Amino acid sequence: MNKIEELAEKMTMAQKTLSVAESCTGGLLCHHITNMPGSSNFFEGGVVAYSNVAKIEVIGVPMDCLRNHGPVSERTALAMANGAREAFSSDIGIAITGIAGPGTDAGTNIGQVFISISEDDEEIVEEFKFEGDRKAIKKQAAEKAVELCIKYLERS
Repeated sequence: MNKIEELAEKMTMAQKTLSVAESCTGGLLCHHITNMPGSSNFFEGGVVAYSNVAKIEVIGVPMDCLRNHGPVSERTALAMANGAREAFSSDIGIAITGIAGPGTDAGTNIGQVFISISEDDEEIVEEFKFEGDRKAIKKQAAEKAVELCIKYLERS
């Protein structure tokens, strides 16, 4: 069983729904999830909030959060996960924000990624430093988000 199949099984067993907000992965996580037959049983939807404007206007990340913490931060990842959950009325929201390269953004490094999971009663966020080119960083971030969600569901 691959990780997406495992995620689907755990989401179905938990009878929970999932939504996603992605930045640096550009929709790759949603692509992986929707490639799985039956993902409509648990997956509500996702959004690529690549720009700060999209983060603010589409998923409700507070402007002050972006101004004070930056688009690649723990706080922004949490706000994105909560925003996805609210936008799609899902039980669980996952968010990914980071720098895939080749440029950098104020105070961040290529490969720096924050992944957050949000549910009504719990929020978690983890920071990662992935290696490789843009494509490799995106792939690692999407795969790690799936792994984190599986671990989260195993704890619940």
